[in-house]
Amino acid sequence: MRTFLPIGLFLSAILGILSPEAGGQTKAKVDPKAKNKFAPPAALKPDEATLKAVADKTAKLREAVESLKAKRIPDDVLVEVAIYLKGAENIVKFEEWFHKDSAKWTLAMLDRGLERAKQAESGKAPWRDQPGKWVVRAYRSQVDGSIQPYAVQLPHEFGMDPKKKWRLDIVLHGRDSTITEPKFLATHDSVKETPKDQPYVQLEVYGRGNNAYRWAGESDVIEAVESFLNPTGAAKIEHAIDPARVVLRGFSMGGAGTWHLGLQHPFAFAVIGPGAGFTNTHGYIRDLPNPLPDYQEKCLNIYDAERYAENVFNVPVVAYSGEKDAQKAAADNIENLVKAYPEKLRFTHLIAPGLEHQMPAEWQAKAQAEYQKYVGPGLQFPERIHYVTYTLRFPDFGWGQIEGLEEHYKKSIIDGDWTKDKLVLKTENIRAFRLRAESPKQYRVPALPASVLIDGQSVALPRTAEKSDVIFRKVQGRWAVDSSDANAAVLEKRPHLQGPIDDAFMNSFVVVGPEQPGLHAATDDYAKANQARFAREWDKWMRGTLPTASASSIGDRPKNLILFGDPQSNPLIAKVIDKLPVTWTKEKLVVNGVEYDAKNHVPAMIYPNPLMPGTYLVINSGHTFHDADFKGTNALLYPRLGDWAVLKPVPSAKNPAAAEVVAAGLFDEFWKFPKK
Repeated sequence: MRTFLPIGLFLSAILGILSPEAGGQTKAKVDPKAKNKFAPPAALKPDEATLKAVADKTAKLREAVESLKAKRIPDDVLVEVAIYLKGAENIVKFEEWFHKDSAKWTLAMLDRGLERAKQAESGKAPWRDQPGKWVVRAYRSQVDGSIQPYAVQLPHEFGMDPKKKWRLDIVLHGRDSTITEPKFLATHDSVKETPKDQPYVQLEVYGRGNNAYRWAGESDVIEAVESFLNPTGAAKIEHAIDPARVVLRGFSMGGAGTWHLGLQHPFAFAVIGPGAGFTNTHGYIRDLPNPLPDYQEKCLNIYDAERYAENVFNVPVVAYSGEKDAQKAAADNIENLVKAYPEKLRFTHLIAPGLEHQMPAEWQAKAQAEYQKYVGPGLQFPERIHYVTYTLRFPDFGWGQIEGLEEHYKKSIIDGDWTKDKLVLKTENIRAFRLRAESPKQYRVPALPASVLIDGQSVALPRTAEKSDVIFRKVQGRWAVDSSDANAAVLEKRPHLQGPIDDAFMNSFVVVGPEQPGLHAATDDYAKANQARFAREWDKWMRGTLPTASASSIGDRPKNLILFGDPQSNPLIAKVIDKLPVTWTKEKLVVNGVEYDAKNHVPAMIYPNPLMPGTYLVINSGHTFHDADFKGTNALLYPRLGDWAVLKPVPSAKNPAAAEVVAAGLFDEFWKFPKK
């Protein structure tokens, strides 16, 4: 299961009623002008001769990829050939000829793929050793097994001095309604030389397209960096990168991604450089109902970066805005929220007079000059921390990890001072946390003192504290040291096992659908239509084939298990139903103490997997947002169902997977329905 850790550890680890026609979600009223700007232009389909040339070269590259598979070359080399094949297949399948150069890019991409196929016959990837140029790279995602691209630009002198450590800039691209794999590949494939004096390695993430680096798009950032630093079939490059000098930056949608990733993982970066973007949902989406249903409103705390504004205390921020850019509000929101903070913050807001939504070269240079103030010395051990989170999806506070909250989606704080012989911590809405024994690579954590003062209570540490993590747990208002596995059998929300439903698709998952007729025709049809919609939307918007398997082939795979159907149609639902907090028979469905007619109601939920501890079980749901939301502003990609829901199918010819939400909500910290 991947997550951002402090960068040194992260680099070494693998990390109401719904509108039926809206596809089963609350339909936000987006300003028509704003909505139209996100729509791709009309496709400029090439002539038949060009399409034939694309088809012929695609067939040739497909044959070459199959030949490389037969030779069993390392997979991390294979995918950097196969990504060109995927790009050609996708642009044809989705008819994404959005740019006048789309066909030219596709043919050039196929030529490059064929060139790489010949180079890869030796099992090596010589294209990677090209200092001074952009190089397209790729990895096979552990989320869904798909091949995803990224691009790396190495300085001219990279590799000349084996002892030199280089700064790494992770760059998140802006929203582009014409972006496709061919465009990304063609515009990053040795198109121009690296500036002679560029002092850093630049890595640009594809991010599965346009999703503001949320959900699998967030995982894409992590996996791309891991792929670059630790290729499985080649020499590692990690030793050449300085983990204390990692910069996260981006503009527009990339700015939005930088805001949320940077503030939710503030100890991973030497500095973050968000340009424009957005930092909230309400306000950015015009006329969005305020408040939304409670379970939706709470889940806005997952990706609304303004909720994490106080984490500016832990990471330097160099924000950029055009004076006349509406997206200047992103930085203004954060700045206004922290202006009264009592301690010194490292927050710079560069504002370009008279400019709208753009960041010209001269302002990029000014931003770089500001970054240099922090990447020069690099990260230092933080003797003082103040970390805010709302969910155990983001638990890392620099010195360790929050292990349990008193209530999810409520502001949670861990504040600390660590001097040579004293460690003082103050907490809010936290019931368990660990201090990490392993030091991050960018700095060394000092030895733990004999005791820790937590919320005014002195807690003595065991003698083994220097060699293993120490977990602290609050019981009846008192803190005590707990062994690392003492609560392993307790069903509770833990880091990366906390919901909501959409969280299951950030890590490795597999789908098992109905395998025989279900309890009732209406609900059976819904389950099949819902799975088909998920497969179609994942393919289009997350750029991957939905991973599926039969019930009999699952075995003990350490994957999140996504089940569609009912206890009669799906053998795995039948196997786990007695371990779930619902009753589901042919006659009735009981959820949260309420009985529903099983003929026309189905449950959708996320729950710890009884068949594989440490993973999720999801019933009858893919992503809870759909096509209309992916097509609109990225701020629409927020959870619609929380942890659980009761749905009533209301199919139509246009949308056979449409359903009304009869009830929905969030489980408490111990995966129980909240008390009424």
